[in-house]
Amino acid sequence: MPYFSFDPQGAWRVSQGSRLYDIESCCVRLHEAFKQAIMKGVNYSQLIYAIPEFVSVAGHNSEANLTRELFERFLRETAAFPEINRFLYLYDCQHLVASIQECTKEVEQVLGEFYLTFNTESFFFPPMRHDDGLRYSTSPVTTKLFAYLGFMLIRMHSLLDYTVKVAFEAEHLRQDFSRYPKLASGSLQYGDRKRVGFNNELGTLFETCEFMTFVETLRNHVIHDGLLDDMPKAYEHIKDGVAVEKFVLFPDMTNGRFDRFVNRNLFFGREDKINLRLPGLLADFQTRQVATLERILVSLQQLA
Repeated sequence: MPYFSFDPQGAWRVSQGSRLYDIESCCVRLHEAFKQAIMKGVNYSQLIYAIPEFVSVAGHNSEANLTRELFERFLRETAAFPEINRFLYLYDCQHLVASIQECTKEVEQVLGEFYLTFNTESFFFPPMRHDDGLRYSTSPVTTKLFAYLGFMLIRMHSLLDYTVKVAFEAEHLRQDFSRYPKLASGSLQYGDRKRVGFNNELGTLFETCEFMTFVETLRNHVIHDGLLDDMPKAYEHIKDGVAVEKFVLFPDMTNGRFDRFVNRNLFFGREDKINLRLPGLLADFQTRQVATLERILVSLQQLA
């Protein structure tokens, strides 16, 4: 079974299945690949030392305390700077990649927090000895567990949206820098993946399969339809006054979709324990994430 460790910087690290460092490596290479493709034929190494600082951070980063009006004014005043619009576009593309990096870390960090709460905090307050048998608790702690779970599902789907944007942008890089170009992928979301050249490629986040349907179904339910249990609760199996097992039940699903009858879609007959499946779910997702980012790199490297 996988376990979590807490590193000196305060990050949770899962013992097996994590592809966090592989994803980071892909993203570092994507930053460079976008630079090579967009700056092709431009003396980047000389211009980069003279480019105004606001070009890279304003509108993206809280360290740039500029209003939109000041940003527009600075652009007008530096319009003669060589290739400034190309640099603006490069930093916008790299901003998309950075979003993937940060969101990936968020998901894995919150997964660690889920298990910290699940394993170390009492589901019931005040803690007391309970009769043997199976009992459930609904409490602020169980509310927090479901909040972590919902956040992970939502942010995993955010990664799908971000990845579609990066993939489409890599395949449709702007070429006209006479003015500041809009991103080709600006309005795209995961549902637009059919517009990406390698849509439905096996092993990627764009494959039409049970796993990806599962991720979409969960996100859509949490965002649009309600909770994963109408009264979020965690269970404990008590033996000799001690909890020998804890678990959180997950609704029954078939082919990536909830088992539904008319208006009812939260059935729990299979006793699916989501706490046993979360690390494997994240590992599968990240494996597909690496394959997808590697495929995007191929598109960019062909342009460099």
